[in-house]
Amino acid sequence: MKIARYCYQKKTSYGVISKKAILSLPALAEHFNEEVPEKIEGFIAENKKTVKKTERMLKKTDSTLFKKVSKPINYVSLLPPVSFPHKIICLGLNYFDHAAETKSSIPKEPILFLKPHTAIVGPNQAIKKPQFVKELDYEGELCIVIGKAGKNISIKNAKKHVFGYTVFNDVSARDFQFRNGQWTRGKSFDTFAPTGPWITTENQLKNIDNLTIRTWVNGELRQNGTTRNMVFKISEILYHISRVMTLEPCDIIATGTPAGVGFAMKPQQFLKQGDIVRIEIEGIGVLENPVEERV
Repeated sequence: MKIARYCYQKKTSYGVISKKAILSLPALAEHFNEEVPEKIEGFIAENKKTVKKTERMLKKTDSTLFKKVSKPINYVSLLPPVSFPHKIICLGLNYFDHAAETKSSIPKEPILFLKPHTAIVGPNQAIKKPQFVKELDYEGELCIVIGKAGKNISIKNAKKHVFGYTVFNDVSARDFQFRNGQWTRGKSFDTFAPTGPWITTENQLKNIDNLTIRTWVNGELRQNGTTRNMVFKISEILYHISRVMTLEPCDIIATGTPAGVGFAMKPQQFLKQGDIVRIEIEGIGVLENPVEERV
């Protein structure tokens, strides 16, 4: 199941993606006299309960009802699936091939940094490049959406805390990131966390450890990786992070990027005004964002 936030006629809602349309979950629930949370954040927090309820309703939805409660996807504006997460947690150097291309050592424990929620933008929204940033880069990443709170989560039980997965672009100002080692500063500019286009629920992805991740810039394939190449797998990531901080529903975790980033290319290829970044993750979807320069 793919769950998305969207705007239609200046009203924000959320629903299920199906047949190139989006079904309003609040409208579907109203038809069946069921209750679902008003906002997607509540839906995520109820996790497996709301997913199973939605699956039951979808099985009973005929073509007439489908048409009544849905809109063609090109009629709506898709929004970031989670606009105000409690935490945006990111991993660095979590792919063997990316560590190799940057001539970095394989970390013994996950390298963690945070981004603010003000960095989030959704599908087709612009990545705003400040004029004083000269080395703007992309990083296509698989992103975990937490559905169940947890502290000291075991590797065995980690997947129970996952609501689903989405696509993430860990946009980075390399000149600020590497100037004095402050990764958070170089990665936390407004609009530097494009996320979307929707969340694919955990039960839909049978082998999360073998998904293809591809990134294009202006149609040129730059990254062509797989989650098989992760240093720390999904369950290990949740184990390590939850030893440090409590994970909460709607937290999002960007799990690192494969090889092919701009600063590691020869010659280096940084983003500029007018570029289009397209990231596709197998089984999840495509996230595309233009680059705009701002003062």
